[in-house]
Amino acid sequence: MTTGSQSTALQAAKRFTGWNLVAAVLFIVLGLFAILEPMMAGLGIALLVGWLFIFGGVAHLVAAFQGGGAARVFFQVLAAIVFVLGGLYLLMNPLLALGTLTLFVAAVILAVGVCEIISYFRRRAEAGSGWLLLNGIVALLLGGLIWFHWPSSSVWAIGTLVGINLWMTGLARLMFGFAARRLLKSATG
Repeated sequence: MTTGSQSTALQAAKRFTGWNLVAAVLFIVLGLFAILEPMMAGLGIALLVGWLFIFGGVAHLVAAFQGGGAARVFFQVLAAIVFVLGGLYLLMNPLLALGTLTLFVAAVILAVGVCEIISYFRRRAEAGSGWLLLNGIVALLLGGLIWFHWPSSSVWAIGTLVGINLWMTGLARLMFGFAARRLLKSATG
């Protein structure tokens, strides 16, 4: 590798770790907000998912008229209707939707925990990788808490536990980013 291409690669790596650190701080701030206002966070999640369903329904409707035969059009329109109705339900009944979303969030956090642990085993030789393992373990614990206390704690648990998960994700990314920065600093001499 030439000196010029090494310099360009190092600059790109520094930019990437800089954005990684910014994202880590955003995760931490969002996590703290969700912990301090769990009901607001839970309602916000329900409303966000409702809007995403509606946008997904519009996307299916647009895709329906891009050709492909009558069966494709029928199923795209059907999917659009289901997405829009689901989104409207979430927007009109956010408190009721929290119960359903609580189970969904539990499943997602459990999956994230598994992925973080797998990432740890793939990167365990790298500095700071222990934070990935810690984040994965905490995610598994939080996902299990949501799952096993459903539905009684849906109103407050979803915001609090998602907030803790966001905070831990931010902390893990922050520590991993600092380790990457130290590695880059030692590589440049």
